[in-house]
Amino acid sequence: MKTQVGIIGGGPSGLLLSQLLDLQGIETVVLEKHSRDYVLGRIRAGVLEQGFVKLMHEAKCSARMDAEGEVHDGFYIAHDGIRDRVDLKGLTGGDTVMVYGQTELTRDLYDAREKMGGKVIHLAQDVMPYDMTTDAPHLTYTKDGTDHRIDCDYIIGADGFHGVSRKSIPADKITEYERVYPFGWLGVLSRTKPVSPELIYAKHKRGFALCSMRSQTLSRYYIQVPLTDSVDDWSDEAFWAELKRRLPPDVADALETGPSIEKSIAPLRSFVAEPMRYGNLFLAGDAAHIVPPTGARGLNSAASDIYYLYHALLDHYKTGDDTGLEAYSQKALARVWKGQRFSWWMTTLLHSFPQNSSFDNHLQQTDLEYLFSSEKALGSLAENYVGLSF
Repeated sequence: MKTQVGIIGGGPSGLLLSQLLDLQGIETVVLEKHSRDYVLGRIRAGVLEQGFVKLMHEAKCSARMDAEGEVHDGFYIAHDGIRDRVDLKGLTGGDTVMVYGQTELTRDLYDAREKMGGKVIHLAQDVMPYDMTTDAPHLTYTKDGTDHRIDCDYIIGADGFHGVSRKSIPADKITEYERVYPFGWLGVLSRTKPVSPELIYAKHKRGFALCSMRSQTLSRYYIQVPLTDSVDDWSDEAFWAELKRRLPPDVADALETGPSIEKSIAPLRSFVAEPMRYGNLFLAGDAAHIVPPTGARGLNSAASDIYYLYHALLDHYKTGDDTGLEAYSQKALARVWKGQRFSWWMTTLLHSFPQNSSFDNHLQQTDLEYLFSSEKALGSLAENYVGLSF
């Protein structure tokens, strides 16, 4: 098989790039090692910045998002038994975020690829990129016991943190930066009405908590837990009881509880790999960078990678201009590191760190007090939360 752009990874990043390029007449093939049902079974973030929303419109995949997604003008930070609101729309001059689950977004992209006859190959095992530093890179994979080869002009590695793309780059050609946090998020999905029309981030001495949602009948809640905990340590009853302890009394009293339909623990880490290009292999999304979910930057940082790649490939195929491809890594990383800074700051502001000294805790409290005493500080938070420009 021959194509113009070979994409490793059938998550939202790879599917979005494939859809955008296909609409411009640029051929792609997407290789995904899991089944479609498996990919759609992964529960992920659901806060989309304006740039991502615009990309979904450009990809002609926005109809259901526009109809079912929820536009949020702000969110709350709960602390010391009270709630302070961050007015995103007012602080940014009109910008908002869209709450729409990543699972639904991925489903929309799959449906669009299927409708256009896009080549998405599931259950592609042992995917490997070759000849990445030549003008004729190719991919190999195995499916149903048969070996296959795809010749292409460019390879996009959008296969996540544990994927093969980044690992295929020689160790002396890439630098990795990482911070692992001493806790994780225990998340519960339930068929209950959200406790608040806007997200609530809660700072508490017992640990962080988040009240989020997927719809008006589907809620997503999180609590900070030690890395030594497992899902088996937490019954539904224990989870709800601990969540209530970390919320202001009025919120806890209004919380509707119910059986969990999904429960998992996600460890938190910050990670960046530089550069995001090796020859004609380009990394995108979690393959190159991971953020703690506190700042809602993970999926949105991936969207900016796709934006830069899409326009760079468009320029290459339409006008022969390779400026965007040459500058991709530098441009993408500039925005990635800003997202890393914001996510790290939100995480350190709102979580309990077991190793913190009393001095550290006083600084954390002062940082929070300063935030709500300064409109400029709140403006900086809002600017980053709704998304910096691409």
